[in-house]
Amino acid sequence: MSDSDVDDSTAPLIEHLTELRTRIIRSVIAFLVGMIIVFPFAEQVLSILAEPMADIMRARGEDAQLFFDAPQDAFFAYVKIAVLFGFALSSPYIGVQMWRFVAPGLYKEERGAFLPFLIASPVLFIAGGAFAYYVVMPLAMNFFLGFGSVIPMLSSMLGIGGEATPETVEVADSGLRIFYFGSIKEYLALSLKFIVAFGICFQLPVLLTLMGKAGLVSAKGLGQMRKYAVIAILVLAAVVTPPDVITQGILFVVVYGLYEISIILVRMVEKKREERRREEGYYDDEDDAAKEDVDPLIAEFDKDDD
Repeated sequence: MSDSDVDDSTAPLIEHLTELRTRIIRSVIAFLVGMIIVFPFAEQVLSILAEPMADIMRARGEDAQLFFDAPQDAFFAYVKIAVLFGFALSSPYIGVQMWRFVAPGLYKEERGAFLPFLIASPVLFIAGGAFAYYVVMPLAMNFFLGFGSVIPMLSSMLGIGGEATPETVEVADSGLRIFYFGSIKEYLALSLKFIVAFGICFQLPVLLTLMGKAGLVSAKGLGQMRKYAVIAILVLAAVVTPPDVITQGILFVVVYGLYEISIILVRMVEKKREERRREEGYYDDEDDAAKEDVDPLIAEFDKDDD
């Protein structure tokens, strides 16, 4: 191989690396701009995130407030909010940059098949985050904060420290009370965990449908894996949610529903692929008809052997 051939082969690679660097730099700049835009509103975003907890505390007759126990806690909480929501704000532009880098290497049919998933992924993530915020977090906050009044009452009713009488219950109610002084750092970590976890869980249809398009999974195989999927979803619900049966049950129902939807989508993908291959002449209708005639004979032969 001559030196000119080597130069010709390396030139496209250098061009691709240069374009990749340009796309990455633009994406990083967009991300930093998103952070700068979100940071002045970080306190308002934190107030919105704290509303599920604040509503529960107001219903309990307590002051809805958050505090920080270290000088830097509030600042780093705002930085964390700016990072997450700044990325969310800039994600459409970042997605466009990724698409423009990948799209020239795809066929027209592949571009048409991949683009809907690129659009559906952020939509499903937002849907998962909204579900966590409006449904899961209020249930979780009600479960956790309820221990402030449940534990003293249970102690008195069970007779811990003495016989359970109306007098002891009254003393317990008028004596030690448990209050929640909300920590900014701890509450923000918990709320973001819920939002990100459910946002990722809602990506299940996108992931399985893409794997179905690539031929890595099939609708039949996913259907046969239902019992293992149930166990995996139960484990997931136990890990990402508080030890509350109601919250875990909601997550299980939602994720399992997404799993069943994924099976339907993969089946639709397989049906379209079979129709396309039939149109392109990969299948012979006469062979299919002959196979249908032979299959009952084979089944009857197997039955006689049994």
